[in-house]
Amino acid sequence: MRELLSNWRAALTAGLGLSAASAGFGAEADKGNYTLFHPTPAAQMRELTTDRPDKTESPFTVDAGHAQLEMDLVTFSYDRRNVAHDDTRVRSWSFAPVNLKLGLCNSADLQLILPTFNQVRTSSTTAGMVQRPSGFGDVLTRLKVNLWGNDGGTTALGLMPYVKWPTAQSQLGNGSVEGGLIVPLAVKLPRGWDLGAMAQFDAARDVAGRGHHAEFIQSITFSHDLVGKLGGYAEFFSSVSAERGSSWIATADFGLTYGLTPNLQLDAGVNLGLTRAADDVAPFVGISARF
Repeated sequence: MRELLSNWRAALTAGLGLSAASAGFGAEADKGNYTLFHPTPAAQMRELTTDRPDKTESPFTVDAGHAQLEMDLVTFSYDRRNVAHDDTRVRSWSFAPVNLKLGLCNSADLQLILPTFNQVRTSSTTAGMVQRPSGFGDVLTRLKVNLWGNDGGTTALGLMPYVKWPTAQSQLGNGSVEGGLIVPLAVKLPRGWDLGAMAQFDAARDVAGRGHHAEFIQSITFSHDLVGKLGGYAEFFSSVSAERGSSWIATADFGLTYGLTPNLQLDAGVNLGLTRAADDVAPFVGISARF
């Protein structure tokens, strides 16, 4: 009986290995021994992939033992067409918010998002009111785990739990711990097109501050190389809150990426509000670098 079970185990292992290889995921097994303290050699590192500039997160992780920096150089948003249908105008600036990533192993990385400096100007002629809070924002910590497709194949899937810590200054946050789970998917399409999709489930603080409610975010993005190292994308983003009286947030997002080197990428784009609850327009420029 022991010999029979051993034979079945060997057959099953061989079958799973064949399936993984035929699906294009076999390369991952060759890099499984690399860790934070035993980095992936440069020759075996995968192509630079980032969680920016679109809002759809990527399922691909930073190679083990390597660091990655993804940063908005500057972001501006303007909102005039609001849910209240009044004359309130909101102008927001964000300078150098950065996502610091560290590859823990071949299928996981740790992320720290630091919103270095934010300024929000809210004004209303009717109410005779002008507010200008500014300062540091809320810190996020995230763990990304790739389930498959990190090093090959036509699809890739990841899981990214996160926690938001109430570090914001000057009325820039709600003063509460929040968290959630992000599930990013990537699919290679014919003719050089790439599809990214994301489902996100959040536990967010109520506006009244009496408890938490669920929020659901979905997005889909299509990207393609344009000329040389210049690429472009178009995205649809949607956020729905379970809190009573909340409004649907939807945006159409467009942007460009340019790879200066295999480890350095520039980007720029604009997010356009499709609903009154979304900012009317939000242009940005950014940079990503891998070390």
